Amino acid sequence: MNELLWALMLILNFAAILLSYRLWGKTGLYVWVPLAVMIANIQVTKTIHLFGLTATLGNIVYATSFLVTDILSENYGKRDASRAVGIGFFSLIMMTILMNLALYFVPDKSDFAQKSLSTIFSIMPRIALGSLAAYGVSQTHDIWAYEFWKRKFSANKYLWMRNNFSTMVSQLLDTVIFTFIAFWGVFPWGVLVQILITTYLLKWIVALLDTPFLYIAKRWKMKGLIV
Repeated sequence: MNELLWALMLILNFAAILLSYRLWGKTGLYVWVPLAVMIANIQVTKTIHLFGLTATLGNIVYATSFLVTDILSENYGKRDASRAVGIGFFSLIMMTILMNLALYFVPDKSDFAQKSLSTIFSIMPRIALGSLAAYGVSQTHDIWAYEFWKRKFSANKYLWMRNNFSTMVSQLLDTVIFTFIAFWGVFPWGVLVQILITTYLLKWIVALLDTPFLYIAKRWKMKGLIV
């Protein structure tokens, strides 16, 4: 059941990115980045059993942010991709501050949400720290590597190569940094290793499957279909 839901979520994420790009162009991609970062950092607090191993949610939606920066790098350039990363940083910082501030409000006796919010967002500063460190390092590498491979080979060829070569290394950096900062001491070592492995493998699969969508986005831009 979880595997089917995972596949459905993967399709929905890719479809949403292309739809937002088609409807609103570059602005639509900028909108997706904070959505992906914030949703991923909430979903990652939930652990599930997937493909026989322990995994966390949030891998799909977070990994799609790399597709967005690759589309921006390919169609608009490094500067626009870096701007998207900055938007993601700001969004995650503000969500963490505002939601933790909300926990300090004394709830009314009729309140039913305080305990649930505390469970999710009280760990958010640690998750946010891990996410910010991982996001900054991995996205900076991804943008640099994408431009490196784009310069090394013809800009009109080997799109699949620069997409996968840049993203898969970036995802490894992201996974190692985030997992150890966010979950060291939270889970037993065996579970932590499983989360590390499954997180990277799942992100690797997302990176591999997002290549056709990058081709679609580039084709739309070349045909003048993007506002």
